[in-house]
Amino acid sequence: NSGPLLPEISEAVRAGDLVACSVLSGNRNFEGRVHPETKMNFLASPPLVVAYALAGTLDLDLTSEPLGAGSDGKPVYLKDIWPSPSEIQQVIAGSVDAEMFKKSYSSVYAGDENWNAIKVPSGKIYEWDEKSTYVKNPPYFEGMTMQPAPVSDIRNARVLALLGDSVTTDHISPAGNIAKSSPAAQYLMSLGVQPFDFNSYGSRRGNHEVMMRGTFANIRLRNLLAPGTEGGVTTHIPSGEQMSIYDAAMRYKQENTPLLIIAGKEYGTGSSRDWAAKGTMLLGVKAVIAESFERIHRSNLIGMGVLPLMFKDGQNAESLGLTGKETYEIIGLNGGAAKMVTVVATPASGAPIKFEVRVRIDTPKEREYFQHGGILHYVLRQLASASKAA
Repeated sequence: NSGPLLPEISEAVRAGDLVACSVLSGNRNFEGRVHPETKMNFLASPPLVVAYALAGTLDLDLTSEPLGAGSDGKPVYLKDIWPSPSEIQQVIAGSVDAEMFKKSYSSVYAGDENWNAIKVPSGKIYEWDEKSTYVKNPPYFEGMTMQPAPVSDIRNARVLALLGDSVTTDHISPAGNIAKSSPAAQYLMSLGVQPFDFNSYGSRRGNHEVMMRGTFANIRLRNLLAPGTEGGVTTHIPSGEQMSIYDAAMRYKQENTPLLIIAGKEYGTGSSRDWAAKGTMLLGVKAVIAESFERIHRSNLIGMGVLPLMFKDGQNAESLGLTGKETYEIIGLNGGAAKMVTVVATPASGAPIKFEVRVRIDTPKEREYFQHGGILHYVLRQLASASKAA
């Protein structure tokens, strides 16, 4: 992630509705990841990153146009500054040696002055600091019992987000900057955290209050339930009010309404971000219906007790005439053992839309996790049972 842009640059980007771009040599080129105001991000080798930085624009042909002018006023081309393999090796040989690694890592576990000044409570049980805005006690085990509740059909559900194809884990759970207008920012400011101390979602992943507010809050996410908007916005049904996805989820929670996500192809692509599944569950989402899933995210959803369902080949929300404003029932789960289930989408007026979807619980162990409400509950029950037996 980049740091903040100069205020005058940010203002120019917003005022001119500019397609601001970044060029980076890392592998994090998701929309809004490098910076919320960069709409396009291009991966390049380190020398090319330097070349584009010198040019100051992407609107040129590096093979034929100059990067700029030298001190003598003559044009400088990429070929003039591109290093040869021997030059690269000379720099490496003169800059990198084994001693620097030995020196850096010899005291890596000793810590610096700031690290050693931290007051650490004694004892085997972690002491949660209620005032911390970085680490909070998550609610994963609230209300948990030794025996899992039976898996039941999903009734009277609403759609929290109706999404298109290639929704990445960074769209679902961004790791970059926290936008000042976001629910996460409002939460932090309510605790006295100033915008310059927001840091990033990635740095606050130990605080579920921040991360669940950041779920589906990527500034480039387009929710078809709120057409014409971009970012974590949805429409609450049946009131028709537009609000943040987080606020809508909390309102649905007060109304005891289970939630669904409907998406297209390749749902959950990108890095295998655990918070993309954790945040989804914490918002009250019980199932995701998609045309296809990325393998790891599908597994992570099950690990958090969220049911992955897949449209039949050739079917999707559009072909079935789904608007996302219907009331949904998912019938025939058979205690989590079903391979196919029936979805009934009932609009405010008109006939119900009934269709079958495939349950993407692919292994017996995944079925066990799901029946326990997720892998965390499964493991804790296993440990508790083993402790009792001992």
